[in-house]
Amino acid sequence: MSPWIKQVCLVLAAVFMLSSTTESKKDEALYCSACMAIAEEMNYSVSQTDPKKTIHVGGFRLKPDGSLMDKKVPLARSETYLNELLEEVCNSMSDYALYEDPDTKEKSYKRFAPRGNDGVNFPDFKNFKFDGPESSSALKFACESIVEELEDDIISLFSSEADHVAKMLCSEVSGHCKSSVFQHSEL
Repeated sequence: MSPWIKQVCLVLAAVFMLSSTTESKKDEALYCSACMAIAEEMNYSVSQTDPKKTIHVGGFRLKPDGSLMDKKVPLARSETYLNELLEEVCNSMSDYALYEDPDTKEKSYKRFAPRGNDGVNFPDFKNFKFDGPESSSALKFACESIVEELEDDIISLFSSEADHVAKMLCSEVSGHCKSSVFQHSEL
């Protein structure tokens, strides 16, 4: 075998070994927080939708009697509306910042910005760490990654009006959050 073939094989073997050992580990706090934020923002948006509004769903197929197969579902739980909400959900990640629990020292991203019509008091800002746009862009990237990866699962959970969507999505479906997260906070 010629020497250059041996060198090429050696380089390829090194690249494959290096790529398998340098696989980056996802920041658990970041991805868990992004997942929780998606569930929180989607729940909030769905709750703000008029429950009386409905949308016609179904195909353009005809029943044997010649009528259309069509049914009405609440707008807030329709796949079309949930897709629209999901496209915009990551834009609200700039309203979140890194929060360190004063008792447990556990870090997570939490919403610091009140919503327009919320009568909720401002949170205690001394436990938030505002690291500039880098931290919110990291959270937005994590959000976009989760939405891209789990879009169908997210829509399925919200359209079925499942209980504890955040727990199901973030712990069971995606695996980004450990079960201990749900013991510390009620959603």
